[in-house]
Amino acid sequence: MKHLTLTCALCLIAGVSFGQKKVLSDAKNEMKASNIANARTLIKEAMNNPETANDPETWFTAGSIENKQFDMENIKSIKKEPADTITMYKALDAILPYFEKSYELDNLPDEKGKVKTKYSKDIRSITKANRNSYLDAGSYFFDHKEYDKAYRNFQVFTDMPELPMMKGEKFEVVGDDEFMTQIKFYAGIAASQVPDHQGAIKVLNSIKNSNYRESDVYRQLASEYDQIKDSVSLLNILKEGVTKFPGDEYFLMNMIDQSIKANNLSEAISYIQLAIEQNPKDVVLYDALGVIYENSDNSAKALENYEKALSIDPNYAKALKHTGMYYYNAGVKLRGEADAAIKDQKVYDKKYAEALESYRKALPYLEKAFEADPTDRDTIFCLRGSYYSLNMGAKFEKMDKLFSGE
Repeated sequence: MKHLTLTCALCLIAGVSFGQKKVLSDAKNEMKASNIANARTLIKEAMNNPETANDPETWFTAGSIENKQFDMENIKSIKKEPADTITMYKALDAILPYFEKSYELDNLPDEKGKVKTKYSKDIRSITKANRNSYLDAGSYFFDHKEYDKAYRNFQVFTDMPELPMMKGEKFEVVGDDEFMTQIKFYAGIAASQVPDHQGAIKVLNSIKNSNYRESDVYRQLASEYDQIKDSVSLLNILKEGVTKFPGDEYFLMNMIDQSIKANNLSEAISYIQLAIEQNPKDVVLYDALGVIYENSDNSAKALENYEKALSIDPNYAKALKHTGMYYYNAGVKLRGEADAAIKDQKVYDKKYAEALESYRKALPYLEKAFEADPTDRDTIFCLRGSYYSLNMGAKFEKMDKLFSGE
């Protein structure tokens, strides 16, 4: 009885195993007959069954089914017949993960420690034959703004020779170095749009020393570092950009901005001065330099640069505002000194008169700045204070209402 029971059990196990092998066989037959939907249903059953889930043939068949679907649509496309592009590229994207799993299982050692591959050669052959199609897919998805798919396909195209399962495989040269760099550039742009900023940074760093659109690569890297708030890397790439592209305002202006944000005013001044050497008629630079000097308590240099900006463009609103504020703040300071010396009438009168004179100097700049931008709160505040100090009642009331929002 025990013998009979064991025999029956072994027969049952063999039957289950045979059943799953039949499912695998049926999936292949459906694939050969181009019944892709049926083939997919059957192979999923095999992939999920413990009897066949670790069989490299299962995963090779799964990849082959997707490859069959891809080929069916691709042939139509080549023949200029109506083809389902989405179905074609969806199948293409599904092939590689199945083949990678099959390759992994196919290269496991047997009980004797030996590796006897059965599917690896075909896996490499099919994958290699499909390489250019990944480029086509990446371009298609990029144009249709499906950036995650574009990024993935561009990566497969560029990185295929480095895949473990393709080790030792010889590849024909596709285009020149610039062509490959171009594909990587667009892979980086696609990654940025996903967004996968770390992926974009990795790709862009791999091509930043090439000759293809160098300044654009550096700009995009700066943008990626800014997105992930990596201020150290951002500062480094901007510094490299300033050195490598001395005539490019993007790197210089952003370098100035980062130096100001880091409160490194001496560095900011040196970069603005470098920018002025390249663009001596740029009023923005002189005005920015004036602001930095004023924040560094170098009032003489501040006024000098505001005046330089206005000598180039007398209507530049920001320089008008900053010059007016400069004189207004000087008036406030002098008025404070007068109040502090109230017990000394001569000192008080002198300081008070100087304060009023400073308010008067501020007015033409502030009024012109107000004409340019009647909503600027700083300008309104300084005009309000100047009119009040100079006993210009009606104008004070107007600015007071504006400042109060009435």
